[in-house]
Amino acid sequence: MNENQGKHLKIGQLEHWAAESGSTSGRRIVVVSRGGESKDIMSSGDDEQSQALAKPTFTEVQASAVVESVFGLKVSKIQPLPSYDDQNFHVHISKIKDTSDGPIEYVLKISNTEASKNPDLIEVQNHIIMFLKAAGFPTASVCRTKGDNTTSLMSVDSGTEIKSYLVRLLTYLPGKPIAKIPVSSQLLYEIGRLAAKLDKALEKFHHPKLSNLHRENFIWNLKNIPLLEKYVDALGQNRNREIVEQVIQLFKKEVMTKLSHFRECINHGDLNDHNILVESSKSAFGDAVYQVSGILDFGDMSYGYYVFEVAITIMYMMIESKNPIQVGGHVLAGFESIIPLTAVERSALFLLVCSRFCQSLVMATYSCQLHPENKEYLMITAKTGWKHLQQMFDMGQKAVEEIWFETAKSYESGISL
Repeated sequence: MNENQGKHLKIGQLEHWAAESGSTSGRRIVVVSRGGESKDIMSSGDDEQSQALAKPTFTEVQASAVVESVFGLKVSKIQPLPSYDDQNFHVHISKIKDTSDGPIEYVLKISNTEASKNPDLIEVQNHIIMFLKAAGFPTASVCRTKGDNTTSLMSVDSGTEIKSYLVRLLTYLPGKPIAKIPVSSQLLYEIGRLAAKLDKALEKFHHPKLSNLHRENFIWNLKNIPLLEKYVDALGQNRNREIVEQVIQLFKKEVMTKLSHFRECINHGDLNDHNILVESSKSAFGDAVYQVSGILDFGDMSYGYYVFEVAITIMYMMIESKNPIQVGGHVLAGFESIIPLTAVERSALFLLVCSRFCQSLVMATYSCQLHPENKEYLMITAKTGWKHLQQMFDMGQKAVEEIWFETAKSYESGISL
């Protein structure tokens, strides 16, 4: 246990600020950095009990207080960002005179209580973000605390129990999510290429705590599709459930038996249409050309396989597409320009894409029952996802593979379909 844990270092200015904001319940947030510093910040008095993963419920005032006390930055503006089971804030800081140029926009990330129990995993994620940044990938920079650490552990006393949250601060990346733009086949190719380059780069990443990425029962690792059986009751009795149950059985029979033949790697695991940012420039013809400007959210990283990464990427690129079945071939072509799949990996691709649809759709439905207030964000995939999954199932593996593999092959001849 950290020797400073539980110490109360009162910060009068922050307590005064919280008091002026009506936050005078007397409950405390004790901030304990991994390097030993501790702070005591007045809590807001909001005693709402979060369910499941105990998603944080910090107010903007509290979040500002954390940024100022832990990272030493003066906040000029702060607003919440959408998130799945953590809490994120977009933070603007005030520039101080005579300081060197630096970023003025950040993202404060507050991990849920479950994730916060494994600070070593978050430390590895931070070091991967820094490693990829140094390797030329458009990832954020990880900010240091005043005690020169990359995270701080916060123990929040609500009056009835104490919960711990890990907080960190990243630079804010420019661009808009690809979910907000019309995605061309060329951009799909580039995203597939990016996914493969990322996995390839991480082959050279080393860290003493890297074994934390072996997340055996992590629900978002594609290897763990059979764990969905615990959650299918959330779907009720309908065709969606029938498809999911069929996919789970097919996965056990046709994928679990092939895992030893797949090539292992570290997966980002969540290259979805809201975690990839793009910026536009004008082409010689005057139309917009998009380049990837940011890769977000490394919270689902784990050991997996090359074929998992491309399957996950294909599935998420299908979500907003007007021609979803066509998407896979372009993403696959980009991926295979860096890492060609083996025959056994290719034969599993269709079922892996279906499996990721099931993971996303089942867990969104389940999470909505726990967090109805976050329904709009949780159900992004469901708006089109069930329709796409049903279409893939109705067409069948052979017909879908034919489209994907023919499209991918067309890139070899320089004529993309």
